[in-house]
Amino acid sequence: MDVHQGRCAGEPLTDHYAVIGNPVAQSKSPGIHAAFARATGHAMEYRTILAPRDAFAASVARFAGVGGQGLNVTVPFKVEAFALARTRSARAESAGACNTLKREGDGWHGDNTDGAGLLRDLTSNLGVAVAGRDVLVLGAGGAARGMLLPLAHAGPRSLSIANRTAAVAPALADGIAVHARVDALPIDALSQRRFDIVINATSAGMLEDTPLPWPTTLFRPGAFAYDVVYGDAPTLFIRWARAAGAARSADGLGMLVEQAAESFALWRGVRPDTAAVYAAMREPQG
Repeated sequence: MDVHQGRCAGEPLTDHYAVIGNPVAQSKSPGIHAAFARATGHAMEYRTILAPRDAFAASVARFAGVGGQGLNVTVPFKVEAFALARTRSARAESAGACNTLKREGDGWHGDNTDGAGLLRDLTSNLGVAVAGRDVLVLGAGGAARGMLLPLAHAGPRSLSIANRTAAVAPALADGIAVHARVDALPIDALSQRRFDIVINATSAGMLEDTPLPWPTTLFRPGAFAYDVVYGDAPTLFIRWARAAGAARSADGLGMLVEQAAESFALWRGVRPDTAAVYAAMREPQG
């Protein structure tokens, strides 16, 4: 066996990657990375791994044992991936969560590409200026953790975070205080504030007919609403935001594609073009 590549003699020279989560069957990541591989001429296999919620580390170890070289990590394992990583990027350290793992020797290097993917989608794809704006992130889970430092570095006038569990948002804000100021707001204080950009980084709204816990007064005239969840039809959050006065909105498909490109670049050393992949993902299926 070639120890560095995790291959036995006679095995095809195909590198192995996957997205790991629970649930994970709905993930669009295999199609995205297959398109990146074709566009860049890289030989790689990419699949899904459904990990039991109490066996993330064991599932990752099994993947490494068959030569796995990189993983995208989705809910609910981003914080566990951070703990598992032997080395971490600065953006993973600031987030306290990893959505990307790269095999290095006999361990894993952890990164967080969520914030970079979000910022690129907002600014490059959607033409939304973050600098000088009042920005609110709803939620304090793995997705929100990865957003805060990149958003702060983009120069907003204010950056706030709100979470239904009152103690979580202040702890997250304190955790990156050395890098940037983030205001942790209780849900009941949101009715006193207005924002230019509101980003839903929670799972709220994934199920139809779920009451959303935020006041409908969040949006300043001309405001932009962004949902990290994506779908073929507008999400519940997007519909709610439009009804509440958001002038523009987008779901998280662009963020998914852009963060995937960041992961691909970490693994393969080249950042693929995303425009064609995004356009193909938006085409009606069937």
